[in-house]
Amino acid sequence: MLIYTILISIHLLLFSWAFYNILYFGVKPSKSLSWILITFLFPFLGVFIFILFGINRRKIKYFELKETKKRKKYIQENLKNANNKNAAVLKSNKASKISNLVFNNTNLPLQLNNDVVVLKNGKETFEALYKAIKNATSFIHLQYYIIENGEILNNIITLLEQKRKENVEVRILYDSFGSFQLNKKTKQHLTAIGVEIYPETPFKLGSFIFSLNYRNHRKIAIIDNEIGFTGGVNISDEYITEDTSLGIWQDAHVQISGCAVANLHDTFLKDYYYATDIDLSQKEKYNTVSNTTGSTKIQIVSSGPDYKQPVVMQQYLSLINLAEKSICVLNPYFIPTYAILEAFKIAALSGVKVTLLLPKVTDSNIATYSMYSYFEGLLKAGVDIYLREDFSHSKVIFIDDEITSIGSTNFDCRSFEHNYELNALIFDQQITLDISKEFNERKKLANKIKLEDFLNRSNKQKTLERLARFLSPLL
Repeated sequence: MLIYTILISIHLLLFSWAFYNILYFGVKPSKSLSWILITFLFPFLGVFIFILFGINRRKIKYFELKETKKRKKYIQENLKNANNKNAAVLKSNKASKISNLVFNNTNLPLQLNNDVVVLKNGKETFEALYKAIKNATSFIHLQYYIIENGEILNNIITLLEQKRKENVEVRILYDSFGSFQLNKKTKQHLTAIGVEIYPETPFKLGSFIFSLNYRNHRKIAIIDNEIGFTGGVNISDEYITEDTSLGIWQDAHVQISGCAVANLHDTFLKDYYYATDIDLSQKEKYNTVSNTTGSTKIQIVSSGPDYKQPVVMQQYLSLINLAEKSICVLNPYFIPTYAILEAFKIAALSGVKVTLLLPKVTDSNIATYSMYSYFEGLLKAGVDIYLREDFSHSKVIFIDDEITSIGSTNFDCRSFEHNYELNALIFDQQITLDISKEFNERKKLANKIKLEDFLNRSNKQKTLERLARFLSPLL
């Protein structure tokens, strides 16, 4: 009886501490309520989960990671002299506003005169990456959330072995959580051939519960500072072989040549510095800016806990709020924040054509049910929602057939608040029109949800949706 009383007292003390932090530092009432219920209903475990996934480290300085401080210092020292004067050439006021928002949050400016190729799937992406690696003469820098053993990785390792024989430098960063299937033997082999490979968020005693929640979700490849790649594609065979339940994953990536490659490289160098304590940014060979005769304007959008603002969420909100005719979204995990959800509703109710093209089934049942829980309110506001049978992992949003964002960022709290993410913001009408054409072709093959049919879904489905939505802060 005494032990029971002591345990209850400890639980109430822990809950009181969590309640104080949720009350004073919580961002959204709905999410705060979920955390209050979790910490109260699940003694000890609930508070542990809150510390792991719920702490608002932007506001609670005590919990700010030393790695985050390190990144902030790097940003301040290496990007302090940047300016966004190129935004003046943008044709529309909304484009200038979005560009300035990104710059004021990241110090990464709009870059002119780039060549950009949109890679529509894994096959196109890996063919382009293989070609770029084969042509490398100085260095190859790769960074991926998921690097896992298989045919794709074997092909890349074969190419890297040849490049090392040609004295081309190779550096690889990977996320410890996302790349848990990357085995020790493969890492040892890469090290043996002269590849410098490091985990981005290693699980270490003392920082485990913090590093687990702050995942580096970026996908970056830089070849000689001449060609850069970014988007949603990981180093995985899911993009070329049939999955038992989801088939071949579909995804979008971009290949960039021009001044924007340097800004893409800035993000890699910052992450490399964090992972290794080695600052390569001052060496001339890594600072050489590639010039092309291209005409595409592009801005790199880097986001994460090391920035004062939730950059990619603000980027998406800005795109939604400033759209005048149309908003099209292609994303695998649509679990929007309250602000994003309301922005979509307001846009649709204001007469903007809002279309969401989402997968019918994802690789996470909780994420799928949680996604469905948002549909009713959106449908009632006039948003068109299409469900595709194949699994699309693409993270794309474009507005008014004018501005496109392609990157690593999902429409969920994890991408907006916890992960290190990266998008390419493209100000090019022709590229956006080409993407719109592909979007519409995919839409024709998808099933449009009708409100009256959706309202008649089973009580079991509704219950699972509500439970999944309750757990959404953990996703």
